[in-house]
Order: sequence, then structure tokens, then C-alpha cells
Amino acid sequence: MEKRQEIDELDRRVVRALQGDFPLVAEPYKALAEECGLSEEEFLARVEALWAEKKIRKMGAVLRHREVGFKANVLVAWEVPAERLDGVAHQMAESPHVSHCYDRNTAPNWPYNLYTMVHGTSREECEEIVGTLAKETGVKNRTMLYTKKEWKKTSMRYFTEA
Repeated sequence: MEKRQEIDELDRRVVRALQGDFPLVAEPYKALAEECGLSEEEFLARVEALWAEKKIRKMGAVLRHREVGFKANVLVAWEVPAERLDGVAHQMAESPHVSHCYDRNTAPNWPYNLYTMVHGTSREECEEIVGTLAKETGVKNRTMLYTKKEWKKTSMRYFTEA
């Protein structure tokens, strides 16, 4: 399959349809396809092409974590030796308790280069999870930044100008 470089207007409509609420009907993809002016088969073919071209990487439910009991979350900044960064990042990213894992630049007086977001039902559970990650990876130096107040939490929305 030849890889297209641009996302055309039809693919933009498909992406817009996919990032909204999933229709709670017997044939949800048919409903989304109709929104885009396509048949269900055409719509699914466009989705498969976007997936194959790595222009979309996932589709899934968004859990409202606080409503289901995950009351604590912590951003953990880790100081990982540069030569171990890729391996440690992959190991931490595999943890089901880690929702985000990023490599970042260090700064003067801030030696941390790997960031993970950990969710738990309590601060104590977060502490246990982080302790386990530290033990499993051998990375000890870290700082933990707990959320005090959530100001905004939304999924990214693309191609919303139309």
C-alpha cells in the first residue's frame, strides 16, 4: 500500500467522527459513516487505511478515573542514567499503573529526565506502585508531584475547525 502523506478532507471528517461520543445504537459504525457521507464499508476502509498508515494509533474508551475509584494520581519525575533511559522507559511504560511515560530534557538543578503518571485509589497505593517501579528498575532518585486540583481534563480533539 502506498503511503499518503496528507490527510484529506474526507479523512478529517472520519477522524472528527471517531473522536466524538460513540453512538449507542445497533450499528455504530454505520451511524458514524452516515455523519461523514459514506457507506459503512467505505468508512471502515478509511479507518483501516489511517491505521495502516499510522495516522491513527488507537481507539478506545475514556475512563473517568475519579468516578470509578482512582482518587490519587502522581507525576513522578525520575533521574535515569542516559545509557539506561530507553530500557527503563520501556519497562515503566509496560506497567498497567502508568498511563503516560515521557523522556524530557533536564535543567540546572533539575536532573530528572523520565516522567511517568501513576494512578491509584489512594496516595498510599501510589507510593507502593512507585516503590515497586523503583525496585524493578533500580532507579532510586525521583520526585513525586501529586495533583492538588484538576483544572482541565479533556482528550485532544483534531480537525475541529470545520
